[in-house]
Amino acid sequence: MMKRLVVGLSLLLLVMGAAPVYAATPLETVRTEVNKVLEVLRNKSLKEDAKREKLRVLYAEMFDQEELSKWCLGRNWNKLSEAQRKEFLPLFQQVLEKTYGDRILSYSDEKILFDREVPISKGRVEVQTRVMTTKSKEVPFNYRVFQNKSGTWKVYDVVVENVSLVMNYRSQFNEILAKGTPDELLEILRKKVKGQKA
Repeated sequence: MMKRLVVGLSLLLLVMGAAPVYAATPLETVRTEVNKVLEVLRNKSLKEDAKREKLRVLYAEMFDQEELSKWCLGRNWNKLSEAQRKEFLPLFQQVLEKTYGDRILSYSDEKILFDREVPISKGRVEVQTRVMTTKSKEVPFNYRVFQNKSGTWKVYDVVVENVSLVMNYRSQFNEILAKGTPDELLEILRKKVKGQKA
């Protein structure tokens, strides 16, 4: 139960991202957007489908799907043609939304503490936060954000208890593409999405 809760909370990260709050620091931006997500999750008048839709909108607006995809694919991004990249982006987004959607909805009003910003490199920062579980356990999650050309902070990775979302998927994609082709990877994602809708 605790493990499921931790995983669920970690996925809260995914949909949160960092929204276009101009002139705000990375920490302020993440805090603002986390609170928006929490409002949706705490709204008892919303049915599950309505919550999913609101979270989907937040994800689409706040998360940089292309940047996330590039980081998850790593050097393999260059193996995809332009057409393959265009198909990969929405397929991967749908896989992420479904994978984490159920877990995010398991949120049960834990308290989130916003700690500090740690510079990674120019234009990239790690925002460190903690979740206080109902058993007073602290679960660290760190949002890695970058500043895009318009000056907006966007999340491109989430690290929960030293487990990186990007590195997890990069390992999976590397394994697939070491033996197969980009078309085979896309077919795997198509089947996942089709299975989710079934």
